[in-house]
Amino acid sequence: MGQTISGVGVLDKAVAILEATVDGASLAELVERSGLPRATAHRLAQALEAHRLLVRDEAGRWRPGPRLAELANAAPDALLTAASPVLAQLRDATGESTQLYLRRADERICVAAAERSSGLRDTVPVGTALPITAGSGAQVLLAWEPPESVLPLLPRCRFSGRTLAEVRRRGWASSVAEREPGVASVSAPVRDRQGRVIAAISISGPIERLGRRPGERHAVQVIRAGQRLSGL
Repeated sequence: MGQTISGVGVLDKAVAILEATVDGASLAELVERSGLPRATAHRLAQALEAHRLLVRDEAGRWRPGPRLAELANAAPDALLTAASPVLAQLRDATGESTQLYLRRADERICVAAAERSSGLRDTVPVGTALPITAGSGAQVLLAWEPPESVLPLLPRCRFSGRTLAEVRRRGWASSVAEREPGVASVSAPVRDRQGRVIAAISISGPIERLGRRPGERHAVQVIRAGQRLSGL
């Protein structure tokens, strides 16, 4: 990173900073990953933060900011375009409401959903921001994150580091009354072409219908739905 690509030096440096923060980065990590001088990396990171293109998490590490998602959402997105039919198919196969979540700092945002048409359901409107500290979708979004970005959050989480290790091992997560009383859910990762987890696909509904072990009934279907959305 840090090499001229477009011929506009400051733009290439800003892009190098953005790329360096994909998994979270301290100032030292920005310098190492971008190849830029410390003062330059710090100045550009602060400028990008002022424009909400970067944010800092509780550990003080820079991460991609909400303005990036806002700009991306203003144009057609391959993942969101593909998500609609996949979520509808998953809803019909399981009989439960389905959602797609993206992480934004210490929240997860519902960016697409397919609601059960009748009966008891867990309604999560598109655009809803939920904490990254509870629920199977949150578990998936954190399970493959670097330990240094997860450890500061764990004291506030309703799940443990051991839970996240189990999610990584089996490839899916479940929760029962973790985010909201009476609600159960099952989630699986959606990955980009490099294999990085970029989203969580979920089903959710009342415990009385999904049961206390919802993953045993629905994990395979949710995993397959996540695989259909991966690599776009």
